[in-house]
Amino acid sequence: MKSRFSKFVTVILICAISVLLCFALYYFIDEVLNGSFVNWFEENYMITEYKYIAEIRQNGLIRQPNYAKIKLLLLWAFVAGVLIWLAAIFLAAYFHSRSKVRQSVTQISRLIHDFMNTDSDSASIFPKEYAEISVQMAEIKSAMQRHEQILKEEAARKNDLITYLAHDLKTPLTSVIGYLSLLDDAPDLPLQQRAKYVHITLDKAQRLESLINEFFEITRYNLQQIEIEKETIDLYYMLVQMTDEFYPLLQKHGNRIELHVDENLTVHGDAMKLARVFNNILKNAIAYSYPDSVIEIWAQQNDTMIYIYFQNKGKTIPPHKLDSVFEKFFRLDEARTTNTGGAGLGLAIAKEIVALHGGSITADSKNEITTFCVSLPLCD
Repeated sequence: MKSRFSKFVTVILICAISVLLCFALYYFIDEVLNGSFVNWFEENYMITEYKYIAEIRQNGLIRQPNYAKIKLLLLWAFVAGVLIWLAAIFLAAYFHSRSKVRQSVTQISRLIHDFMNTDSDSASIFPKEYAEISVQMAEIKSAMQRHEQILKEEAARKNDLITYLAHDLKTPLTSVIGYLSLLDDAPDLPLQQRAKYVHITLDKAQRLESLINEFFEITRYNLQQIEIEKETIDLYYMLVQMTDEFYPLLQKHGNRIELHVDENLTVHGDAMKLARVFNNILKNAIAYSYPDSVIEIWAQQNDTMIYIYFQNKGKTIPPHKLDSVFEKFFRLDEARTTNTGGAGLGLAIAKEIVALHGGSITADSKNEITTFCVSLPLCD
């Protein structure tokens, strides 16, 4: 109703302006020009002839219109009038549309502000004519709320982890101080007992170092910006070298690695960063493998991609946790009573590095068999 009324008012205004322009034109010709227009018209559009006049029965001067020129004048006047009319309509429509756009932008801005700052449904905020904007804003708001929730959960996990780490630091530190005090207070301890205390102290000190490294890992992740420098990498040699580096840890758990990778396989990427990816996956596989079990590594490739698989036998990861293993600060063992797992950043960092290479990393866990797959493009 309001829209129709505004259109009617606009039409009335245009008509009124047109009538005023006509009167103004008449006044300009008749008063301002003071007869000069008439002189010009007579000079150009009137014809003076000397001919016989029947009424007076003699020759005389006759002035009459030059109809050919007047028709042409009327044609041009009509064309000019139409052009002026169209220009007036165009200008009126232009300024009217500008006004409507400003009003629409202001209204949409107010509606978006109301929608984003309330818990109301989008349909109750936006009118029917803004249905498309209503749907889009509902999707944006939902995505923002999900992102905000993820950030809150991530921050909560990080804070919990730091709290646990701070608490766990006390235990090995207390043991280190206690056994060193015993060694200091009793210099005449039997050699076997002294060796036992030294071994326990070293073990606790190493645990303390591991916890401190977790603190540094959290800090580094927040500060680092990962950059990659690609080159051609001998994949087989890299995996063999990594297997050798994990030998002491494998021996400790009674595990072994079986490598089934073609010696001629290469991949295009950042050697240091990809080594970190494979290191994190292998460390995770060893930490959660059953003792005396085998960890298998194999690779496949097609025309464009290469797939590297890491498979271990251990407790099945529940589906709801499998989707979260690549999230920052996520730990499979939520309790801090065990020594498995770290700060929960290893797989998150691995996923980010693989993504920067244009690849992807996935996990699957069924029937006590967990498999991680890293897919990488063969070239840029």
